[in-house]
Amino acid sequence: MTSSLQELDATLQELHARKDAWVAVEIPQRILYLRQCLEGTEQVAADWVRAACQAKGIDFGSPLAGEEWLSGPMATVRNIRLLMESLQQGAQPKPSRLKQRPDGQWVARVFPQTVLDRLLFQGFTADVWLQPEKEAKQGVIYRRKDPAHLPPGKIALVLGAGNVASIGPLDVLYKLFVEDQVVILKMNPVNQYLGPFIEKAFAPLVKDGFLRFAYGGAEVGQFLTDHEKVEAIHLTGSDKTHDAIVWGVGEEGEARRRSGDRRLNKEISAELGCVTPVLITPGQWRPSELAFQAQHVASMVAHNASFNCNAAKVLVTAKGWPQRREFMDKVRKALADAGSRMAYYPGAEQRYQGFLDQYPQAQAVGQSGEKVVPWTLIEDVPAKHGEYALTNEAFCGVLAEIAVDASEPGDFLNKAVAFANESIWGTLSCCLLIPPAVEKANKAAFSQAVANLRYGGIGVNVWPGVIYALGCTTWGAFPGHTADDIQSGTGVVHNTLLFDDPEKSVLKAPFKIFPKPVWFANHRTLDQVGRKMIRMEAEPSLAKLPGLVWAAIRG
Repeated sequence: MTSSLQELDATLQELHARKDAWVAVEIPQRILYLRQCLEGTEQVAADWVRAACQAKGIDFGSPLAGEEWLSGPMATVRNIRLLMESLQQGAQPKPSRLKQRPDGQWVARVFPQTVLDRLLFQGFTADVWLQPEKEAKQGVIYRRKDPAHLPPGKIALVLGAGNVASIGPLDVLYKLFVEDQVVILKMNPVNQYLGPFIEKAFAPLVKDGFLRFAYGGAEVGQFLTDHEKVEAIHLTGSDKTHDAIVWGVGEEGEARRRSGDRRLNKEISAELGCVTPVLITPGQWRPSELAFQAQHVASMVAHNASFNCNAAKVLVTAKGWPQRREFMDKVRKALADAGSRMAYYPGAEQRYQGFLDQYPQAQAVGQSGEKVVPWTLIEDVPAKHGEYALTNEAFCGVLAEIAVDASEPGDFLNKAVAFANESIWGTLSCCLLIPPAVEKANKAAFSQAVANLRYGGIGVNVWPGVIYALGCTTWGAFPGHTADDIQSGTGVVHNTLLFDDPEKSVLKAPFKIFPKPVWFANHRTLDQVGRKMIRMEAEPSLAKLPGLVWAAIRG
């Protein structure tokens, strides 16, 4: 399935002819488009999930299929609904709370917003931190729009990701409804089988000339990125792909980078992955807490066969924590029990071998087999700047562990945060685990740690992948990366409350979440929860709550 260059040129001409018309589409019609896309996504959801399961070696009737229900159509339906609700408020949705920190930085509480939010995610809170010295303004394209003097439209190219099914659709929605740009979505060759389902789900936007699709490999990608009609680009992938687009490849590309001579001067945003750290705050953990968080960490690794940019990749522990070895033993066991996954994403075996070459002491704790990269633990990695495991995203089932020289919680938080900020590659996502008693006893150090973490998504006692799925939170790198050192990228997506200048999102959860989190690898009713969550997100209702809760607590 490859689009010809002639077809693509004609497609871009069609979008060019409609880009100004999209800018003129008023909010009521946009809400209607979103409603139609929501209904379309519901209609294709089962076939979408079935195709994804087949491609990833998952039994469609198994609990594990729930991963695809939740990370694909459910995340898409939720995002659409939240955008609808924001537009219904005139593109000026009110956060649950808005406050200023002592230093003047604005923080908006974006979750929970409803009674159902509180019932479904008890004890969860999410805040969007705005950039320092920026006001808490929202919906800039709607706020500034003058019907008598509309700005010209733009064509955006979205280069879709091959790992998570909702990434492409959600990026399309952001470009259209938050940034006012018509879109051509180039499907990633790894999961281009999803293209027809997304085309059908978003058919009203396709029919009216505001959305088009492209299929193919690098040749198609370069044709689109370089095309004169494409004015903006958003990609999800690797920093190497970004650099090839901006600077070029080989010696010529490196020379361009050194001189600052970009080969492509277009508006570019990107989400480019991360070596996601999990900071394990020392203290006196109860046995049940050790077991729960070990399962939590293992699940952060195992989800989607570890082909997630927010998968746990580095555990940061305290060298003087008496329970460190006990915790690592429990992580090892949880990984061993997680069950093998098919390594469906290209290059996994080569990346895995690269880590084995660097760390002969790496311990494979999961099952091996054809097309399987075993869950692998690498303990006592040197905590030094430039270390291989800290500067290379494995994008497979490898988990490294480092220990900073600390034993007390406050000292650990100061040192671990500084180390993560300065020596671990990327700024997309991180996780901080801290028992409530330890947090209470070290309140100032904890608050300072959250403030100092330079990550776009910070999960406190929760996998940062949940920040991706919430939608009302932002998703993207911490601001500040430049084109010559792009790391995790630039710009954000999702952000359904339409904040103009977000810095980061912080999601906090109870230390022991109940019922069992839906991202846990050993969830026994995940497929049932996934199906019910789509129906709940499409049209929230208290009447649907008992069935969903019953499925969840049996997990």
